[in-house]
Amino acid sequence: MKSEKNYVVLILLSFFFGGLGVDRFYVGRIGIGIAKLLTLGGFGIWALIDFVFAVAGLMKDKEGKLIKP
Repeated sequence: MKSEKNYVVLILLSFFFGGLGVDRFYVGRIGIGIAKLLTLGGFGIWALIDFVFAVAGLMKDKEGKLIKP
């Protein structure tokens, strides 16, 4: 099942603010968003991986639904 979150918004948030965890806050995963914020996106590595997952349509929201185009 597909999530109601917007795919394009997720990609833009992940690209511009992924290092601050804003993309994870957007999808409802607050705990992971805080961890990502405190580590500055896992020193950039975690942010890059999340961006790739977002573009590929593999990022899930808090209900486990894929955020796809």
